[in-house]
Amino acid sequence: MSTIRHATRLRVAALALGTLSIAGCGESASTAPHETLHANRASSPAGASPTLTKAVHAATARFHATVQATKAGYAEASECVAVPGLGGMGFHWVKQSLVDPVFDPLQPEAVLYEPDAKGNLKLVAVEYIVIDVGQPAPTFGGQPFDVGGTPVPVAHWSLHVWVHKDNPNGIFTPFNPAVTCPAA
Repeated sequence: MSTIRHATRLRVAALALGTLSIAGCGESASTAPHETLHANRASSPAGASPTLTKAVHAATARFHATVQATKAGYAEASECVAVPGLGGMGFHWVKQSLVDPVFDPLQPEAVLYEPDAKGNLKLVAVEYIVIDVGQPAPTFGGQPFDVGGTPVPVAHWSLHVWVHKDNPNGIFTPFNPAVTCPAA
């Protein structure tokens, strides 16, 4: 682990007083559920750097199997997120050790899964969560991140990137109308 990443993680841990968790992803210190944090976001530009998105696709392809995601430190952090009329995000699996002020496009903080007809989870997207400690706002190949957007209880930016399933509303739009969640 780089010294910079380690030092910023320690600062964030101190800032968050040890409560930097998005367990439940819809339940946290934030009063708004995850699905409503993104509900008013307009469609994002359709374009993205093909080189960067291909690199992210390749770096995360091994997480098509949740066993590999678990081995890499990701854990299920939410129920399947969907909003009628907007679409779904799916299940969020988060690697808590990556939720820090560092943006590394090849190490997303969350991987998102959609259940198939048999209930098996299929990788559909990644999500970045970058803690704001006063650094410049991150961008993904020029695409600015959303301010907030997750139930992380400290100032942060987030961005969904649909690199494993097409999103007809755009690669950076949080909700995908082609993603559904099973009925409760």
